[in-house]
Amino acid sequence: MTFIWSQMLWSLILIPPLVLLYLRMQKRRSQLALRYGSLGLIQQTSTANSRRHLPAMLFLLGIIILLIALARPQMVLGLPNREGIVILAFDVSGSMAAEDFEPNRLEAAKQVAMDFVERQPSTVRIGVVAFSESGFSVQIPSNDQAAILESIQRLTPQRGTSLASGIIVSLNAIANATGQEPIMGFEEAQVPAPLVPVEPIENQSAVIVLLTDGENNMNPDPVEAARFAYERGVRIHTIAVGSVEGATVTVNGVTVFTQVNEAALKQLSELTGGLYFSAQNEEELAEVYQSIEPNFILDAEETEVTAIFAGISILILLVGGMLSLLWFSRAP
Repeated sequence: MTFIWSQMLWSLILIPPLVLLYLRMQKRRSQLALRYGSLGLIQQTSTANSRRHLPAMLFLLGIIILLIALARPQMVLGLPNREGIVILAFDVSGSMAAEDFEPNRLEAAKQVAMDFVERQPSTVRIGVVAFSESGFSVQIPSNDQAAILESIQRLTPQRGTSLASGIIVSLNAIANATGQEPIMGFEEAQVPAPLVPVEPIENQSAVIVLLTDGENNMNPDPVEAARFAYERGVRIHTIAVGSVEGATVTVNGVTVFTQVNEAALKQLSELTGGLYFSAQNEEELAEVYQSIEPNFILDAEETEVTAIFAGISILILLVGGMLSLLWFSRAP
């Protein structure tokens, strides 16, 4: 425990004189009892004798705590706080233009993602990544909600899909924000084996939210990319945007059939300790985001606890005063 006004602790030297004064008063009281007790002017019971010091002791304790409160004490407390880094990784491939969501998969995902961003406190940094044939960071992790929302609104469907690129770019966005080494020149052969899981970034809850239909038509293997997330202690939550029944979409003048690849997305989330969500419609997609709120973290901070000490002292003084009035009809 530390004190902002430590010099106020010198006020505690008043306690010994108060104790001596009380003892002197009690001695005088005893002398009066001996002098006038035989005349019946002072009557005391054994019960009164056994408890007559309790109110005074409570008053003394309350004064000590109040004097300590004057020094403005500080303690290191674990305060709950929502902190972390959330990377929203959007699949912007051509299949995300399918209209099994209104108006299409990408627009539905963007709308609900923006609602998610607006609910977050300033302690949560949010980044935006887009991936199709390759991945790129659209918005570095930031607390600027206006910039984040604007970056999401700019997303439009592109061409092919590389889930691995989306994961690697997301991991590098987290690495850049936390001072870690980014992943350079990703190749499947670089993946260490066996992998040893590590603790998440200290004092951070870093997660990747992968919004995609799960269809991957480009190398490298997204599972190998997810292993890097596993190694760095970063969870990947996968959200299947689209219907299991599938839909047709026209990409570059060619009509193709597209449907959610649930097995691939489940594998990615399970490997990293994340969660898999199947959003069959816009309402379910909104519910999904409520399940991926950043976790509460206990931050050890030195906090002033003057109010707590003052409150305890006042409570003790009130109890002592009430007992004295109840038992003796006077203040101690």
